[in-house]
Amino acid sequence: MTSQPTPDSQPSPASQPAPDPVPRAERAAGAIETVFRMESPRIIAGVTRIVRDVGIAEELAQDALVAALEQWPRDGVPDNPGAWLMTTARHRAVDLVRRRENYGRKLAEIGRDLSNTTPAEEAADPDDIDDDLLRLVFTACHPVLSTEARTALTLRLLGGLTTAEIARAFLVPEPTIAQRIVRAKRTLATRNIAFEVPHGPDREARLGSVLDVIYLIFNEGYAATAGDDWLRPSLCEDALRLARVLTALMPKEPEVHGLTALLEFQASRTAARTGPSGEPVLLKDQNRSRWNRLLIARGIAALGRAEATSSGAPNPYLLQAAIAACHAHAYTYEETDWSRIATLYGLLAARSPSPVVELNRAVAVSMSEGPAEALALVDALAGDPALRDYHLLPSVRGDLLARLGRTAEARAEFERAASLTRNERERELLLRRAAEQS
Repeated sequence: MTSQPTPDSQPSPASQPAPDPVPRAERAAGAIETVFRMESPRIIAGVTRIVRDVGIAEELAQDALVAALEQWPRDGVPDNPGAWLMTTARHRAVDLVRRRENYGRKLAEIGRDLSNTTPAEEAADPDDIDDDLLRLVFTACHPVLSTEARTALTLRLLGGLTTAEIARAFLVPEPTIAQRIVRAKRTLATRNIAFEVPHGPDREARLGSVLDVIYLIFNEGYAATAGDDWLRPSLCEDALRLARVLTALMPKEPEVHGLTALLEFQASRTAARTGPSGEPVLLKDQNRSRWNRLLIARGIAALGRAEATSSGAPNPYLLQAAIAACHAHAYTYEETDWSRIATLYGLLAARSPSPVVELNRAVAVSMSEGPAEALALVDALAGDPALRDYHLLPSVRGDLLARLGRTAEARAEFERAASLTRNERERELLLRRAAEQS
């Protein structure tokens, strides 16, 4: 008779391979979504240089995504998934060029045989001033497009944002954004717009739109309009890098230095803006020892260059950078110079009128003069159609009402703000603040 193993002879649980709680296909799908969101702007930019059509480039990037969805769950996620997607999209672009009559001339323009490149060779130098991302920004911001179309298209291509996210940033209906993007692609294709960084007057003519696009991309990363994450750091990093590249391209432009200063200051707070579980941390509750002092120093230097190159009335980005500098110079929330911030917002409102600027000014006034004075300013904005579905309007109003002891009204405002936001983290914060009003 064969003896049964004693308990001591049984394999120990520790010696058994632990079952994988997440199936391989599910892990691959999650990786694909994350990587494509991060890498799609670079892929589209790199492919556009080959096919000279941003619409086709976006389609080829989507083809690479489909290929990843088919292969990664079966073969595993590659060591360099971004390079894999880039290589796949570029090879498909070359195949497309080969099918065209003028294959020989087009292939010569590409300048290298992509069929022999390795994934490591596919990666572009992030510090290259003439990189494809910058070319894509200036192409999408061509004067043949309206300002709204330029910004929407670049956010779609460079920021990787959905039409819904862009619509939220613009405070306009989603179908309007979708139409702008489709028409912009068609216009660039039919006008045969060159894929390049322009020089001289042409570059200056596109600068305003380029700066606006970079600013909106950063903002989407800094406080995501939708999804489960409060921050999307890759967007902030791309925007900040592009701003720094522009300062090298245009060192005498105060607007460029102003925007760069603003982004440096804002990026310095990133580590303190979320808690251990990714939840948002409000400015007044942030641990300022976690603010990045190197980025603050860079912001101060960029602000100095903006002021040194500026003449006449300060530009909007310089004013916003000066506001951000007030926060950066304060080691505690209580030390913040709110009176100066309110004054700067007043100058910004005069220079670049906007209901959002007025809402921000009201917040500064609440800190320098009191919540009652600020509430009157906020109530005056309530009828502005641009703010009808803007969740920060009831959020600010709820904060002011809470400080005035009007808790029932504050709770209703926070609940309304929660119903308007599309960001899950922000919704949780607003509902928590509503629950605190008792």
